[in-house]
Amino acid sequence: MIRFITTLLALLTAASLHAETRDLGQGVQLQGNFVQGGMATGKAPAGVTVLFQNRTLPRTADGQFVLGFNRDDPPEQQLVLVDAEGRKQNLLFSVRQRSYDIQRVNGVPPRTVNPDPKDMARIERETAQVSQAREEVSTQAFFAKGFRWPVKGPVSGVYGSQRIFNGEPRSPHFGVDLAVPAGTPILAPADGVVTLANKDLFFSGGTIILDHGLGINTGYLHMSKVLVKKGDKVKQGQKIGLVGSTGRATGPHLCWRLNWYQSRLDPQLVMSTPQP
Repeated sequence: MIRFITTLLALLTAASLHAETRDLGQGVQLQGNFVQGGMATGKAPAGVTVLFQNRTLPRTADGQFVLGFNRDDPPEQQLVLVDAEGRKQNLLFSVRQRSYDIQRVNGVPPRTVNPDPKDMARIERETAQVSQAREEVSTQAFFAKGFRWPVKGPVSGVYGSQRIFNGEPRSPHFGVDLAVPAGTPILAPADGVVTLANKDLFFSGGTIILDHGLGINTGYLHMSKVLVKKGDKVKQGQKIGLVGSTGRATGPHLCWRLNWYQSRLDPQLVMSTPQP
């Protein structure tokens, strides 16, 4: 497993170095990682509405927007431009595909692998809360100043890997796991606004979601203590909580997630420096 993670980290570092600029025409230029799990920023002419994956993109005062590519997005993508008279133009571009590995995780509490029917109402309610938090979007591009690592420690789980809990296949892993001791301070990787702060979600335990603007948000799972509340504005480097092993976890670590609205992105692809 260590060899696999080391190899994959090298591949991810290489992928992050392949950030590129693409001129799509019609005055639209994108910059970023055009790969599953990546994100790109761009600008469009004033007076033009920009849509991606059936979503109208919010923009800053100077016209910036951002979009993200999910784990399993197909290679063919398009931006749709709509002018003031309602005329549409489709701008096509491609997204590189990735391969993902399988991770086997044993020792997970059975109740969190196969929830009792009486837990399902709670799970559905909490899932709706998380989805709603990811839709709370500022038009300030807080993320534009870059991200820093929320904790310093070895990567023990990678984005996109298929997980098998106690021998039973489950959903892919949509974050990066950082193996650090319980009680380690978690620092905000970028400025943002807290859209969810809950000390006890069924699967993720102590959980925080930060809105970084234009649909970009980050999540922090399995925390032993939540030190912020919904609506708080946080600065990069501010302590927001402590590492723990709450929810569906076998030991203390931070599961750090990056999303564009509901699309799951790879946090390692937005980092300018490797994990210390």
